[in-house]
Amino acid sequence: MSIELTWFGHGTWQISLPEHTILLDPFFDDNPSSPIKAAEVDADFILISHGHFDHIADAAAVANRTNATVVAIYEVAQWLAQNGEVKETIGMNIGGGVQLPFGHVKMTPALHSSQLPDGSYGGEPAGFVLTLNGKRIYFACDTGLFSDMTLIGTRGIDLAVLPIGDLFTMGPDDSIEAIKLLRPKRVAPAHFNTWPPIEQDSDAWALRVKQETDSDPVVLNPGGQFTL
Repeated sequence: MSIELTWFGHGTWQISLPEHTILLDPFFDDNPSSPIKAAEVDADFILISHGHFDHIADAAAVANRTNATVVAIYEVAQWLAQNGEVKETIGMNIGGGVQLPFGHVKMTPALHSSQLPDGSYGGEPAGFVLTLNGKRIYFACDTGLFSDMTLIGTRGIDLAVLPIGDLFTMGPDDSIEAIKLLRPKRVAPAHFNTWPPIEQDSDAWALRVKQETDSDPVVLNPGGQFTL
């Protein structure tokens, strides 16, 4: 069965399966690059990588409207339940995994920070490895380069989604090194061009991926989608 992925700009992705819809880091209403608003999306599950506003801003609104289950680091899950009145949450931690109706979710490390919108502690930032219909997708989310990406890629990655914006995450140079460590079949960029400080030339990045790695680049415009 096919997996359809849609990038809504910044770190926001929708993963659509025949019977389930998953959102990653929903940031729509205040996202200048998103082609749609939070009220227009559906979700059965919502994955949150960390507590920064540009990754969690619309999580409670979408979850409460759609009755979606939110999966996040324990502190973020608790905060959304208490402050956002989200009814269904799954709190987990780095290195842990959980089998859900759509597939398996494993939480991976990320080198970043995490503070919730009200200034409270947001736990550790994270990435995710999703195993869906025999495919493995790695969302690095907001992170710098780290050598243990080699271990994440050991079992094979069909698609890796890496930030390339620099300043707050790894930039193009470090993302190339990350690709060499992960060895994914395909790689897509994220967390760039939302605001001027993280502007990047994604076509130039894609050319480097082709020239310097064995992975195939997939570059989307916000709202663009492809099938894995």
